[in-house]
Amino acid sequence: MRYDLPEADDFTRPYWDAAADGRLLLRHCADCGRPHHYPREFCPFCWAGEDRVTWREATGRATLYTWSVIHRNDLPPFGTRVPYVAAVVDLAEGPRMMTEVVDCAHEDLRIGMPLRVTFREASESVRVPVFAPAAATGDSSGAGRGRDDAEGGYQGGASL
Repeated sequence: MRYDLPEADDFTRPYWDAAADGRLLLRHCADCGRPHHYPREFCPFCWAGEDRVTWREATGRATLYTWSVIHRNDLPPFGTRVPYVAAVVDLAEGPRMMTEVVDCAHEDLRIGMPLRVTFREASESVRVPVFAPAAATGDSSGAGRGRDDAEGGYQGGASL
């Protein structure tokens, strides 16, 4: 059994189909105008129903909020990937997302660093959104303003 594959249902199928095409979708509320992630059929901010919440493509830009370097994970297939970086990112649209940071040396990780979505092929028809430094993806525009030390940001992460 693999623990890294999503269980897509009728509701989340558009999200996973878009990811397979290299696009990140967010749910967006027509009533309050706010996007949210993880996907829900209603708006978690104003409680608008499923008829008022739709899928929209995200820019794919984000900043690193926090991370942890994982050195041990016994669940397949994670054990073959260690060490890897489990992270939470702030998407440019506002929501936070749990993910993984790839293509970055652990010592180069910084709170607020600009990231860009990329996709890992998890199986033949499933791609999962992960994030890489914006410079590594060819995006020199940056992914938004993160906090630096002068603004009280924490410039470190945990190692497990």
